Amino acid sequence: MYIDTHCHLNFNDYKEDALEIAKKTLLADTEMIVVGSMLRTSARAVDFAEKFSKGVYSAIGLHPCHLINQVVENEKDEDDKYKFIAQAEVYKEEDYQKLIDSSNKVVAIGEIGLEYFRLPGDKKELDRIKELQRQVFKQQLNLAKKNNLPIIIHCREAHDDLYSILYDFVIEKKPLEDWGVIHCFSGDYELAKKYNSLGLKISFTGLITFANQWDEVIKKIPLEKIMVETDSPYLSPIPYRGKRNEPLNVKEVVKKIAELKGLRVEEVAKTTYNNAKKLFKI
Repeated sequence: MYIDTHCHLNFNDYKEDALEIAKKTLLADTEMIVVGSMLRTSARAVDFAEKFSKGVYSAIGLHPCHLINQVVENEKDEDDKYKFIAQAEVYKEEDYQKLIDSSNKVVAIGEIGLEYFRLPGDKKELDRIKELQRQVFKQQLNLAKKNNLPIIIHCREAHDDLYSILYDFVIEKKPLEDWGVIHCFSGDYELAKKYNSLGLKISFTGLITFANQWDEVIKKIPLEKIMVETDSPYLSPIPYRGKRNEPLNVKEVVKKIAELKGLRVEEVAKTTYNNAKKLFKI
């Protein structure tokens, strides 16, 4: 059994065929968590998960890039780019609480976190945006704690601030041992150890199939602290680069981890599946 712990079948990229993709994925013994990025896509994730009796779950949260109006240009992989207009949303806890109360398919708060990459404005405006991100992230940490839900954390070029916030949260709130995951991990081995020491899992995407900068991390950290994801529709692994990513491609991530660790694919699949089951209580 496999599980894609982070996909976006609720995004417009799958407007025509999301249900077909999910059904195909489930038939191939692969479950999935559909992750929101703002209230609209979070509600869509919950509605989508509700269409299935098992194997499809949802996460809800406000991504830091949706705190201001901006054009976001990013890399799907090293050869491909995507661009979208991020619409500003004012975080209202009661709206997200309603989604939690409406469905038992909500298994996490996410994706939430900090995004300092290519922010617009002068230094004063940059400082204002970063402070807004930090405050909304803290508010959503408290929402997760209040509802006994784990968190799915996004971080780009903001690890110092992120770690500081998470460290203070652990000291003050004393969450359980398994309480969150760093999605699409972008750091090195030392940073991975720091997050693991806080009780957080590290998750990898298809990036590891064509970039070797995470080889050391994967080889050294225990398999019990690793999870796998696609971040579909982005970050397609080899041999699907240049194409829209899909949850079923999480198997390529599992294969690469097995190769790097010198383990059987079946062992990596089973352990990462159990890691997700334990974290998300599914």
